[in-house]
Order: sequence, then structure tokens, then C-alpha cells
Amino acid sequence: MGIWRRLSFRQHSWQARDALLAIPLALITAIVLADATTGPDVPLGPLLIVAPALTASFAGPLLTAVVGVIAVGALFGVGVGLRILTTESIGAQIIAVVVVSAIVTVFRLLRDRYGRELAQVRTVSEATQRAVLRPLPRRIGPLRVASVYLAAEEQAQIGGDLYAATRTSAGTRLIIGDARGKGLTAIGDAALLLGAFRAAAHRQSSLPDLMAYLENSVCWSMVEPTESEQEGECFITAAIIDIPDAGEKVEMISCGHPPPLLLRDGQVTALNATRPAPPLGLGELTTPQYQVDTFALEPADLLLLYTDGVIEARDPGRVFYPLAERAASQAHHSPQALIHHLRADLLAHVGGRLDDDAAMVCIQRTPGPGSGSSQSRL
Repeated sequence: MGIWRRLSFRQHSWQARDALLAIPLALITAIVLADATTGPDVPLGPLLIVAPALTASFAGPLLTAVVGVIAVGALFGVGVGLRILTTESIGAQIIAVVVVSAIVTVFRLLRDRYGRELAQVRTVSEATQRAVLRPLPRRIGPLRVASVYLAAEEQAQIGGDLYAATRTSAGTRLIIGDARGKGLTAIGDAALLLGAFRAAAHRQSSLPDLMAYLENSVCWSMVEPTESEQEGECFITAAIIDIPDAGEKVEMISCGHPPPLLLRDGQVTALNATRPAPPLGLGELTTPQYQVDTFALEPADLLLLYTDGVIEARDPGRVFYPLAERAASQAHHSPQALIHHLRADLLAHVGGRLDDDAAMVCIQRTPGPGSGSSQSRL
């Protein structure tokens, strides 16, 4: 079925290209007829350069070159018909059409090559995103989940922000974080933390144990900086949340990460950590104490996790994005609808381009005694 669709698409593409190809050919015909009618006193031959230039806008280098050859041949025909082929005027016109046709053909060839390279880069980037930052499913045990990732780097799919979820024997654990910096260093640090979290989240018995494991993993194995000025300055802010399948109690440890937002009855509450620990990767500078904070997550509540790229996004007037205010106006929606709205609203606020990576995850507990039966691992 996929092969037939591709063949059908190519057939429609060629039909559209053939229709457009008639335009430069019609121009060549019209210019030749006008030039033959007006005679040698009004040289219209240079106008033929429009035909290959126009063809390059919608066709490949081969068709562009063919139209250029047709334009040169038409100009030769005009010279023969008017018996001015040996004059300097027609010679200069032919040279001009040949040169312009060659230039636009080469530029079209370079454009196609760049397009293929860009498509390959995007393919690799998408594959990297799927391998490093796996998309969260819409259902995890008794939880409804929605997420979005917006990379600041042009043509990139991922950056230094991260999120992940994994099932345990009693519930679901989630992490959201932000590696300092941009580019390959931040991506490597984010991949390191995600790998450590996925390997240990279902094995560590308590959140403090898990956070200590992640701290050790980051300190031991953090990717070497790619820029000299970043040496010794790599760290990751993160928050880990444990949501048991039974009951409404939720536990959280924050390591310098922005507080989650709890949306309940149209009100927004920032879940500030009582004693936030330092960001991961700075454990050698201090002895972190991981304080577990507890709060309730009722079935009608929405829990919104985010990175600082969201709340630090500015509009052209340098005004920060008011996440809490915008989220409160959509608190009655589902997680998917809320994330969809916030994504569009955030991009509209910044004019379509972010200066920093941004990520958001929204969670809602579904009611019902059988909601925690799903134990699939992520």
C-alpha cells in the first residue's frame, strides 16, 4: 500500500511539474515570435534568460538545463531567421543566455544537494530523539499523560531538557530536568541522566536513594564539556515525582528545578520544595540532603511539570511568559488539550522562536478502583 501511495504522489508531482513547465516554454515561444516580428532593431533575445531562471524555481537542475538549452537554441533560430547570426549583437545575447542558464542550473544543483543533506540531518535528529527522549504514552497505569518538547536549536529535535517515566511495582515515577547549556554537551548530559533514571527508577526503594544514585551517576559519568569555558560548570536541575497507583499521596524531590503547578478547581498552586537540593552534578561541592515533599493529587487535578525555558520565554517586549495564569484558564481541560493549548500559546508569545529549550508534561489521575491494573514498563 505504501508503494502505491508513493507512486501516486510522484505521478501527481510530475503532472504539476509538467503544467508549470509549460510556462517557461510558452515564454520562449512568445519571445521568439516577438523578436522575429520586431526585427533586429529591437533585440528581445536577452529576455530568454527568464525561462531557465523561472524553471529553477520549481524544477530540478536537469530540467533547468534543458530549458536553458532550448532558450539558447531558440536564440540561434532567431539569429538564423533574421540573418544576424554572425553579428556581435546576437553573439552577446547568446553568451548572456548561456552564462545565466549555467549559473541558475548550478545554483539549483547546490540547492538540491543542500536539501538532501538537510533531510538526512532531520532524519538522524528524529532518530536520536526517539532513542534519547522517548515520547510518553497517553496512558501510564492510572495516569493520563501529555507532553511536549520544543528545541531552541534550529533544525534540532532535542536539546538539554529532558523528561521520562517508568513503572514500578506500586506506581509511576517521572523525572523532568534541564541540563545546563545548549548543543551537543547538553544533549549528552540529558541522555546520561535519562539512561541512569530508566536503569534505576524501578529498582531504588525510595526517592532519596534514587536521587543519590542519579547524583553519583552524573558526577562519575557526565559527558566532557565540548567548550572550554564550560569546564567545571556542567550540572542538571531535576525533579523526581513518585505517584503510587493507590491513594492520592504523591512524593517529590527537587534539585533546583522550577516547582510543578497543581491545577485544582480553577486555582493554580506552585508545589515549592521545602528544602530543594542543589542541581545534579554539584554533589562534590556540598553534601546534598534530599528532602521528600508530599502533596495530594486528586482525580480531577492536573499536575503540570515544566522546564525554565517555558517560564523564561519572553515576548518582543521582554515580558516573561505567564505560565500559571495561562494554565489556570485551561484547568478544566484534559492533559492533552492543556499541553496543546500551552504549546501554541507559548510560541505565539515569543513570536514563533524560542531562545531556550522548553518542555512540559501534564499528568492527571483517572478515577476508578481498577485504574492501576496496568503494569507495563516504559
